[in-house]
Amino acid sequence: MKDLIKYIAQALVDKPEEVSVEEISGNQTSVLELKVAKEDLGKIIGKQGRTARAMRTILSAASAKVKKRTVLEIIE
Repeated sequence: MKDLIKYIAQALVDKPEEVSVEEISGNQTSVLELKVAKEDLGKIIGKQGRTARAMRTILSAASAKVKKRTVLEIIE
């Protein structure tokens, strides 16, 4: 899951070297914290949050396949 989000984020931003994803694992739920450069934050969120919502949809579909809940947090 971590690699999936990192791959998508790096494809969207201008500074792919500044993309980092931290995973905090729990028993049933994992939290992925996505950090990007300040000027790339708008590209990750998208208009009215559409890009972020699409990334969360892809993540939930992929995590449902492995029967685990994963949440995406975008850190400023």
